Amino acid sequence: MCRPSWPPGRGCSGTGQGRKTDPADAHAIVMVALRDKGLREVSANPELTVLRLLCDRRDELSKARAQALNRMHRLFLELVPGGAPVKKSASQYKALLATVRPRDAAGKMRRRMAAEELADIDRIDARLKSMKAELKDAVLATGSTLMEIHGIGPAGAARILADVGDVARFPDRGHFASWTGTAPIDASSGQHIRHRLSRAGNRRLNHVLYMAGFVQLRNDTPGRRYYRRRLADGKTPMEALRCLRRRLSDVVYRQLVQDAAARALREAGPGGHSGASVSSSAADLTPVIGSSDQPLPGPAQPTLLPPADPGNPDRPGTGAHPRRRAGGVNVERPAGRTTLTPTSAAAPLQASRTAS
Repeated sequence: MCRPSWPPGRGCSGTGQGRKTDPADAHAIVMVALRDKGLREVSANPELTVLRLLCDRRDELSKARAQALNRMHRLFLELVPGGAPVKKSASQYKALLATVRPRDAAGKMRRRMAAEELADIDRIDARLKSMKAELKDAVLATGSTLMEIHGIGPAGAARILADVGDVARFPDRGHFASWTGTAPIDASSGQHIRHRLSRAGNRRLNHVLYMAGFVQLRNDTPGRRYYRRRLADGKTPMEALRCLRRRLSDVVYRQLVQDAAARALREAGPGGHSGASVSSSAADLTPVIGSSDQPLPGPAQPTLLPPADPGNPDRPGTGAHPRRRAGGVNVERPAGRTTLTPTSAAAPLQASRTAS
């Protein structure tokens, strides 16, 4: 919304001394869209919209669970003398709460509030469990194979699919890494070559790749072996982890491209074109027609002889006598020349014409 300006009519009308205004910005965007033919049109995919909604809801539930755990830990710091260790699950907090027997009114109220927080955590955990199964079914319904990558589960795969959309908008893996924030930024100076961490890009996908890297480090995976090779090359643990995250970005991009190619192949018909089917016919608009009703592939062969040529009386035509078809011709191929041996009564006449 434009701010009021003086004199009137110079703010929103775009006539104020060439300054930056909303109409000028809109005009510039329209001109770029008209001139650049390579821009991609924005299209809504219902499947990806559902995945995005589920991912956003799961993130909200995860944040609510983390907040409930923080409140639980704060209450236990006052219930247990000396504080309580940080617990990760609700069952651990339940076992610890069973050992607390406060006698004062404030302690009893804290214990009651802790019990209510535990009930909320159990409810959130049940909802997260059901949502995980729902996300898994939604990801598999799209035909994606991202969950085959070690460290990427249903939530991570759904987030990648929902945010990436059409992978064809990324020309190569370098553009994809820049978009995910895993491509380092050159910070070299003189002969000192160095790179620094990029804070740009999609931070949600960057977090997915970050968690996938940690999962691969906990197990005997190609990611852990790659991480150790980077350490052997002189990288610090943090730098090696960033290299691993970039490598995972390339793996995800390659998997997305393969899934897109496989999806296009499945949607293509028997002839390799999308929308074709076995019952369709290119000869008519009717799905199935008989062979006698189909048009001929080309013009029909003429059944009448061409008219006679006046300059060549020997050439047969409509006015000439029709020649009798020979019963057969035996072809002899000697080493010198080829001769025809007639096998019908009309052979002498043809031989005399050939000799003359």
